[in-house]
Amino acid sequence: MSASPKNECPFCTVPAERVIVANDLAFAIEDAFPVSTGHALIVSRRHVESFFDLNMDEIAAIVSLLHRVKARLEERDRPGGYNVGINIGPDAGQTVMHVHVHLIPRHAGDVAEPKGGVRNVIQGMGPYR
Repeated sequence: MSASPKNECPFCTVPAERVIVANDLAFAIEDAFPVSTGHALIVSRRHVESFFDLNMDEIAAIVSLLHRVKARLEERDRPGGYNVGINIGPDAGQTVMHVHVHLIPRHAGDVAEPKGGVRNVIQGMGPYR
């Protein structure tokens, strides 16, 4: 996948005051359109479209921030669970062509039937029994 120009990318121009936690290779922000309270995005500093284009150091940096943001959420909101998701490509729903990982806190009762979790991204495929 080819990367879009950095000057058109909203993740290449995130104001410092939006950053929750950061390291040399990635940073975390609250999602501008959250699906739950505390929904965060962990974003690579390097402008690439696909998670599969990241190097191992960048992946490790993102995973480290996932843990840090989760710890922050545990103190603040105490969610009952989490979904971690990455949209890769327009067919998977990616709308910003810069790698970012969603950390979505979940709470009992936030959906009628959570069984199947991420399988629910394709309507009707969540129930598997």
